[in-house]
Amino acid sequence: MLSDSPNLPLEPAVRFSAPPSAESFDLLIEAGRTEKNYWRDLWRYRELFYFLAWRDILVRYKQTVIGVAWALVRPFVTMLIFTLVFNKIAKLPAPAAIPYPLLIFAAMLPWQFFATSLGESSNSLISNANLISKVYFPRLIVPASSVITSFVDFLITLALMAGLILWYGFWPDWRLLLLPLFIALAFGAAFGAGLWLCALNVRYRDFRYIVPFIVQFGLYVSPVGFSSSVVPAQWRWLYDCNPMVGVIEGFRWSLLRGTTSVSPTALLTSVVVTVTLCASGIWYFRRTEKTFADVI
Repeated sequence: MLSDSPNLPLEPAVRFSAPPSAESFDLLIEAGRTEKNYWRDLWRYRELFYFLAWRDILVRYKQTVIGVAWALVRPFVTMLIFTLVFNKIAKLPAPAAIPYPLLIFAAMLPWQFFATSLGESSNSLISNANLISKVYFPRLIVPASSVITSFVDFLITLALMAGLILWYGFWPDWRLLLLPLFIALAFGAAFGAGLWLCALNVRYRDFRYIVPFIVQFGLYVSPVGFSSSVVPAQWRWLYDCNPMVGVIEGFRWSLLRGTTSVSPTALLTSVVVTVTLCASGIWYFRRTEKTFADVI
């Protein structure tokens, strides 16, 4: 049993050999070289990463009646409700005669991925408390596997978006080739924010109640149920500070033939905030990681 506790003294170099049935490598704990060995261990423990991600996928839909179809039902029902509220009741128009359900669903893709990733990754360390307190492995694998699990749901939902495009005959153009860039931006924002929340949730369990509020509040301050064009110009600079604004606008621009515009300010803000979230999230996670086994 290995502990993350900084109070236990270590020899200058301790080497552990892998069992014959495992991949052949040595786990080296050496004073002054923990950072270098840590990033090397991330690759060496890649099979654990695959296992945790696959386990989370199986557990999420285990003993459910319709199984993975829940990944389609939730965004589809949300799309219907938002179309009724914002388009039929509030009479908000879709730009360039875009079918309103397509406008909604193109925004639901990145938002649901981001929201699900925050919820799953924030509780990932707590859910794996027994594993973390008993054996050594790079803890960064745990929240990363949770984001990958949410990304699987995203791919399933993307297939439903393709079906809606076929239904309405609203075919994408060359801009679809740039969609992977906005997917990467959404992935980075979810991963960076998830690292902060899961590390804070270990130390302060209040965050289990704060995360749902953040997700609910973010849904209404992001252009999911409406177009960003309805935001007053004098408030647009503040609105663009939300990193998901640039991501959602990018998805709509890529999937809907450029009929909606992408604000350069919103896109630049999304890139800067995402990079900041990832860099600071990794820094804070690594700083607090050594105490996880003691306080979890």
